[in-house]
Amino acid sequence: MLSDDTLIPLKSLRVKPGKKFSLKSHKTGYEGKALGKKDAEAMLEIGRKHLAEMQDKLYAHNEYSVLIIFQAMDAAGKDGAVKHIMSGFNPLGVKVYSFKAPNSYELDHDYFWRHSVALPARGEIAIHNRSHYENVLVTKVHPEYIMNERIPGIDSLKDINDKFWKARYKQIRRYEKNLADNGMLILKFFLNVSKKEQKKRFLERIDNPSKNWKFSMSDLKERGFWDEYQKAYDEAIEATSTDYAPWFIIPADDKWYARLAIASVIYRHFDKLKMQYPIVSEGQKAELQKAKLHLMSEREGVQKKPGAKVKKTARKKAK
Repeated sequence: MLSDDTLIPLKSLRVKPGKKFSLKSHKTGYEGKALGKKDAEAMLEIGRKHLAEMQDKLYAHNEYSVLIIFQAMDAAGKDGAVKHIMSGFNPLGVKVYSFKAPNSYELDHDYFWRHSVALPARGEIAIHNRSHYENVLVTKVHPEYIMNERIPGIDSLKDINDKFWKARYKQIRRYEKNLADNGMLILKFFLNVSKKEQKKRFLERIDNPSKNWKFSMSDLKERGFWDEYQKAYDEAIEATSTDYAPWFIIPADDKWYARLAIASVIYRHFDKLKMQYPIVSEGQKAELQKAKLHLMSEREGVQKKPGAKVKKTARKKAK
């Protein structure tokens, strides 16, 4: 079901490299008729099982790693997407990181550093809730934050110009290309929520005591920069959507559709890796049979050291 392109059109969600991009040309809600909320939730439940199987192969194959990035405006549903989609994964092989504003120690390193230490090992999945892209998004809207990085040659806000941002986009492409060349599958999701829906969700957080903790006045302050953030996303996504690290624009006004769409994208790209369980050699198969015979002898109440001869009765039962 997750592979059905008529339900989740992958091509329309993916941002083509080298093409002009604008969020205004992408829908924020589901407008089709083929899916309903209940059907989508049932499909997602089945999809979680498929993703769990894929994760098991990823771990056993031990050649690839997976980095999943979520970026969005506040209240777009990033936390919910992580919770609902990734709940089927084995937590031992998945690490989730939520990045806030960098502290003084992190600012003493290059802006990739804190994200690099949170990258997945081979066979693992890492989910970054916000990412190194904050350094071309929130800093684009608030360039004064760049001054905290103490970059040589950046002595005033005048130095943070178009040339600076183009160089930073280039750094990101180079960073992601190196990761991809070394076996990392990179999938980047922008949850495209409308300003109207964000307002609705903010009011729900204020009116519902159990959700009060999710809202802060800083959220309202950043909402005032909506247009500036939309422009920053346009420029960043256009400059950094590549074949090796693509961006996907997910309609996020309907959470049930957004979650199914994200799961579908992940599943299809997992499938492209053509992962298999390790093939056991003939010698290893022989060793397995010896181990089986030994275990069968234990069931008969015979305790022998591995490699010792097994009684014929046990040998017959092993067959």
